[in-house]
Amino acid sequence: MSAKFLKHLIQSSALACMILAPFSVFAQSPFEKVAQVNGSIITQFELDQRILFLQLLGSPASSNSDVLDELIKDRLRQQITKKFDIFLSEEALQQGLTDFAARAELSSEEFIKQLKVDGVARQTFRDFVTVSLVWRDYIRARYGNSIDITDDQVDRAVQSVSSNTGIDVLVSEIIIPTSPDIASEVLEIAEEIMSSNSTTEFSEYATRYSATASREDGGRLDWVPLTDLPPQLRPILLSLAPGEITNPLPIPDAIALFQLRDIRERSVPAIRYSSIDYAVYLIGGGRSSEALRRAQKVKASIDRCDDLYGVAQNEPQANLKRENLSQSKIPRDIALELSKLDKNEVSTALTRSNGSTLVFLMLCGRTPALSQSEDDKATREAVAAQLLNTRLSALSNTLLEELQADADIVIFN
Repeated sequence: MSAKFLKHLIQSSALACMILAPFSVFAQSPFEKVAQVNGSIITQFELDQRILFLQLLGSPASSNSDVLDELIKDRLRQQITKKFDIFLSEEALQQGLTDFAARAELSSEEFIKQLKVDGVARQTFRDFVTVSLVWRDYIRARYGNSIDITDDQVDRAVQSVSSNTGIDVLVSEIIIPTSPDIASEVLEIAEEIMSSNSTTEFSEYATRYSATASREDGGRLDWVPLTDLPPQLRPILLSLAPGEITNPLPIPDAIALFQLRDIRERSVPAIRYSSIDYAVYLIGGGRSSEALRRAQKVKASIDRCDDLYGVAQNEPQANLKRENLSQSKIPRDIALELSKLDKNEVSTALTRSNGSTLVFLMLCGRTPALSQSEDDKATREAVAAQLLNTRLSALSNTLLEELQADADIVIFN
């Protein structure tokens, strides 16, 4: 399955913490009971399907028992929402399936067809989305009106990630290529890296494992304004102390780890941009010598993004894509690479399609924001929504723990 499935999908699931350990599909009878939750049976088939589904997404869960625990929680979610007559309309479900698949740049039917090719049933996908959406609606209905997000709380949160901040960060990166076939091996490497005790040790790992050009300098990047980094990465870095390392972050065809080396404030606010103009030219062959030579040849023959149209004029239209998007809408891995580039500079650090396609990424330009009032309003609204969702998530977890403690749960060996 294409590694595009990694993009943004994992952020929406509480299962995305680590990479799945190897397993043997259908080692037992698919109809065998593996657990029972208040009389409701979970079968080996459901467990195998969920594990396979998550592996194909690149979504990491540490073991079969962790995935089974999530299936048990799903049963509890289903039971309580059914008790309160909370259901999902077919229209809402279809929209949920469409939204989920769109994050992988596929239609829902294309997504389902690809899952089928890899052995995942349509119903597995539908159940996964249905439970998530119904539970979300229930939690919002139960707790939403009881949570008060104050202006002071929003102010503090906005200040920490605001596009007006003058914060620069000094980080090192490790980008490790991955695929469902080697997911467990990559996890072992990532866990070893996370135990690094120094910036020197982290850099040694970067030289050994990282797939980006920065590996030549031990993964060390120059000072970068916090606002140039992907919005999803900013609060993660701000939560670190110098020397600390992030958890593995999923990006297409790879996982990323970052170490914060230093942080500083500037008296001059960082420039904020309303949009970033960039081009993506796809070259077959992944990181093969031939594909990299092709990329170097293209790089040597162009001076600006418009020149790429001539390079790709006789190729399929899908090979060249020009985008002009706000930072929040740019895929995380692309946004990260763009943060390292000046206008008309090129990166060949990324791949797609499980490493079989090389991404020739070029920064065409950045458009400074002229008016900040609407952007500021949108930022405050987004931060308030994030604070609300964080509170709701905590309440959801607490409720699930209570339900699990009170439930009649049997695990069959």
